[in-house]
Amino acid sequence: MAKLLNLLEWANETYSKPPSLSTLRRWVREGRTYPCPQLHGKEYKLEPGSVYVDPRKSKMVRKTESIRPPREG
Repeated sequence: MAKLLNLLEWANETYSKPPSLSTLRRWVREGRTYPCPQLHGKEYKLEPGSVYVDPRKSKMVRKTESIRPPREG
């Protein structure tokens, strides 16, 4: 199992200019990180490969072409 990171360690590893701790905590409360962090005591721990999920792009379903019924003939 990989070593878990706290929010600041994960942000420093993921971003060149990491967001503030309050922003990171808000992201966790709103469920914007995947996989979901674990609360250990008073501190959130994330897996090293965790990612930020943009809520506006959360529908990651492939768009299909419209299905038309067969033509008569």
